[in-house]
Amino acid sequence: MIPQSLSSGMSGAGPAAELQRITRRFGHRTVLDEISLTVASGELFGLLGPSGSGKTTLVKLITGIDKADAGSVRMLGELMPKLAMLQRFGYMAQADALYSELTAKENLVFFASLYGLSGARRNDRIHQSMEIVNLLDHLNKPVAAYSGGMKRRLSLAISLLHEPGLLVLDEPTVGIDPVLRQSIWKELTAMRERGTTIILTTHVMDEAEKCDRLALIQDGKLTAVDTPEAIKAKTGSDNLEDAFIALGGGARP
Repeated sequence: MIPQSLSSGMSGAGPAAELQRITRRFGHRTVLDEISLTVASGELFGLLGPSGSGKTTLVKLITGIDKADAGSVRMLGELMPKLAMLQRFGYMAQADALYSELTAKENLVFFASLYGLSGARRNDRIHQSMEIVNLLDHLNKPVAAYSGGMKRRLSLAISLLHEPGLLVLDEPTVGIDPVLRQSIWKELTAMRERGTTIILTTHVMDEAEKCDRLALIQDGKLTAVDTPEAIKAKTGSDNLEDAFIALGGGARP
């Protein structure tokens, strides 16, 4: 069994995120069990696991939305949770946090104000972010009239508004059609190449393959942290699904 505490670094700036012996309980249930993990600056880092494995809880701890029962979380060197960090990272939740009675543009203007954007800069970023997710033609449409997939795309646009150095995305392509999903991944890859750190959760194998490194999580425990190729090599597997089962002994993500 690979130890729970796993990390490896990449050259460059200090870590984007550092988790030390994180434990989170809800009642008598331990959702995360002494997780230690380091995400290097500039990485595209994936959290891979089935529903209920603890991925979303881990993301909430990284972003400061939730607080661990034990252990520590640092983002960009700062101990979390810390309200002042809001403008330094972008976050896309698994559930869309949108105001349905407002138009998409009104939602974007509201979130832009939280990020400190205004004037021409704000308008440019709204246009550019909506172009990335192919929603520019629907900018003035009420969010209540959006489909589920359109809401996911708007949530992604909001997370990109302030061009953060760190993006945290919880299953960003769920409900999005394959062509647009490919387009979004092209943009994420380009952002990574420009130096943006990206942490995302997924249970889609072809997305996991695109990550620099993966953390495999089962029942609140890490079973591996390494590159996709190294994880497959260690288990003698031809694909990540088989590797995941070999390491965790559970169901496919």
